[in-house]
This record gives sequence, C-alpha cells and structure tokens, in this order.
Amino acid sequence: MNTEKKSYQENLKDLRDNLGNMLPKEALAVFDNDAESLQENHNSILKLQEGQKAPDFSLTNANDKTVRLSELLKKGKVVLTFYRGSWCPYCNLQLSHYQKSLEEIHDLGAELVAISPQTPDESLNVKEKNELNFEVLSDNGNIVARQYTTVFKNADAPVNIMTELGFDYDAHYSDDSRELPIPAVFIIEKDSTVSFAKSLGGDYRNRVETSEIINHLENGSK
Repeated sequence: MNTEKKSYQENLKDLRDNLGNMLPKEALAVFDNDAESLQENHNSILKLQEGQKAPDFSLTNANDKTVRLSELLKKGKVVLTFYRGSWCPYCNLQLSHYQKSLEEIHDLGAELVAISPQTPDESLNVKEKNELNFEVLSDNGNIVARQYTTVFKNADAPVNIMTELGFDYDAHYSDDSRELPIPAVFIIEKDSTVSFAKSLGGDYRNRVETSEIINHLENGSK
C-alpha cells in the first residue's frame, strides 16, 4: 500500500482539529458524549459473522438504478460498508479515505459499495461531495442494514444540536424513524460467504482502516 497515504486515524486527528475550530465547544461536547454513550451501550454490533452467507439484496443507487448484490458477486468480491449519512463528517472522511484506495481494491478483484438509509438524492450528494467512484446505495428503513449490523435510533440531543447549527437532519431520509446503522465493513466472497466482518463499536468516530481491507484482499487472493 502507498505509504504516502494517511491512515484514517491520522486523517481523524486533522478532522478533529477542524471541528474544534468550526463548532462551538458545547456542540462538539454533545456529539462526543453521544459517541461515547453509543460505545458503552452497544457491545455486540455485527449481525453477520465471518463464514456465514451474506443475504442478497437489491437497493437503489444515486442514479435511481437498482443494484443487486448477487449480480455484483458474479464479477468479483464485494467490500460492503455501512455508514450513517452525508451530514456525518466521520462518514465523509471514511468514504473519501476508501476512495483513495479504490484502484487497489479493484486490482485485488473486489468492488466497493457503501450503504446508508439516506435518500438517493443524498447518496448522490455524498458521491459528488467526496468524488466517489463506487456505488452508494439507499437502504430506506435500514432493511438491509439490520441483517448485517446493529441499527439504533439517533438520540434527540445530537439531532437538536444539528438543528441549532442549521442542519436539517430529517431531510436526508425518507422516513422519520431517525434510525441509523452502526458503521461496519464486510468483505463478501464470490460465493456470498463473508470472509471479513468488522465494526469498531458504537463510537462512530472510529472506522475500519483501508489497510485492513487491502491486507485481507491480498491474503485472500493468494
């Protein structure tokens, strides 16, 4: 892997510095307390374990076209990542981080797919904002997410702070459930077997490093 690329954790330090300058201290504290609470309250995140078969699904992409997992698997492996939304700076950081290694992922015979409960319009927004060249799918109601990772209702405190800061959280979604998936990454083999499944817990500030994905794909292809 290109050693010049920063890790997610290195980029996270820069993001935290930026957020500290951009957001009121009280607002950042609310978000941080929310992340820490989620970490404490959710211990067993993954609904799908390594060695199990990945449930097939069909979801709408950013261009309102249907994408089916089984069709993608005919071409190669699939790296599946669940994220919260385009309003989440940590999600944008993660997806942008993964984009930088997309060529390596493709070279190792895999396709990258990101899923959130956002509307297709917001999927398009996140693609354009982060210049993503992989599929970003809309899982309205977290139907697919529930089969892979833990889904929870976003707390009032962070949503209220977002509203105060001028962000319309509910406008990103087709329903008013305010449910979100806990970020997780899965690598699915061509026969639909899950060979890698990982979440760093409820604290959404932490994400799976691209290096882990690349290393797994490299080892799996030997």
